[in-house]
Amino acid sequence: MQLRRLPSTDIAVSPIGLGTVKLGRDKGVKYPTGFKIPDDSEAIELLALARDLGINLLDTAPAYGNSEQRLGPLLKGQRQDWVICSKAGEEFDPVSGASEYCFTPEHLRFSVERSLQRLNTDYIDMLLIHSDGHDMEIIQRYGVFDVLDQLKTEGKILSTGMSTKTVDGGLETLRQADWAMVTYNLNQHDEKPVLDYAAENAKGILIKKALASGHICLEDGQDPVSASFDFIFSRPGATSAIVGTINPEHLKQNVMAAIAAIEKQA
Repeated sequence: MQLRRLPSTDIAVSPIGLGTVKLGRDKGVKYPTGFKIPDDSEAIELLALARDLGINLLDTAPAYGNSEQRLGPLLKGQRQDWVICSKAGEEFDPVSGASEYCFTPEHLRFSVERSLQRLNTDYIDMLLIHSDGHDMEIIQRYGVFDVLDQLKTEGKILSTGMSTKTVDGGLETLRQADWAMVTYNLNQHDEKPVLDYAAENAKGILIKKALASGHICLEDGQDPVSASFDFIFSRPGATSAIVGTINPEHLKQNVMAAIAAIEKQA
């Protein structure tokens, strides 16, 4: 897969990124079927396969259970091979399976410093605010991008953004930051204006729930995976789609479908 560079940065990402929530959390998730969290040997094989397939983007977060803690040692000696996207603002309680949110400057800085330690790295390539759905309030009330810009100046993060849930939040994020992570799939495409703005203004878009958390794959008829990536990559604003599978065959299928979809647009 040909890497896609974000203008004005040195960051280039694969069109498919590997989401790692299933490496660290199996409570309070919205997948159609249950799953077993991979052990270290299985996780190592999955990461090696992803790299062999041309994936260089890993998506994680403090809210993904112990995903960050596991990735730190799993990526030892490989840091230069990966672009790491993490987040701040959402905290996961492993006992209750519930999330709590905090967007104060103090908490955001604490969260980033903790992620650096967990990931055993000096910098995080992409740091996104993990929105609770009140995108504009988070941006305006807490000045989150001012905090991230300071961390960027310090070299602790290389680019900034938000995992948004509203069109207004996505647009404002792209006015102030580098990336917006939006939901965009065959069933949910209300955030299309955010992708269009990104294409027009040389900003980055990460697609979450590209396969509707696996629900699209249960539908009958045309190949839902191919149809999904055809739909996503028909938008010039879509930089990379995050897939969260831990099934090696599914990962291969996702990558092949994404390559085919991109080639159709060439």
